[in-house]
Amino acid sequence: MRKKLIEQRKQHLLTQFELAKQLGISEVYVRKLERGSRNPSIALMIKFEEFFGLPMKELFPDIFLKVNDTECIKKLA
Repeated sequence: MRKKLIEQRKQHLLTQFELAKQLGISEVYVRKLERGSRNPSIALMIKFEEFFGLPMKELFPDIFLKVNDTECIKKLA
């Protein structure tokens, strides 16, 4: 779960449907992003960043973990 993303949506008093409409994406996609079962594109992360005024690393911290870094994976191989 991406707690900061959910927290920000709720602080802005938005439903998943309303947030989706604001960002031009589907409500289902917002649900999947919040659960962490889907990752947004860089362009979409920038939209979230601008909308909430927070860095994408704060909104999507799991994407930026060192474990997910391909350079780190190559070193382990």
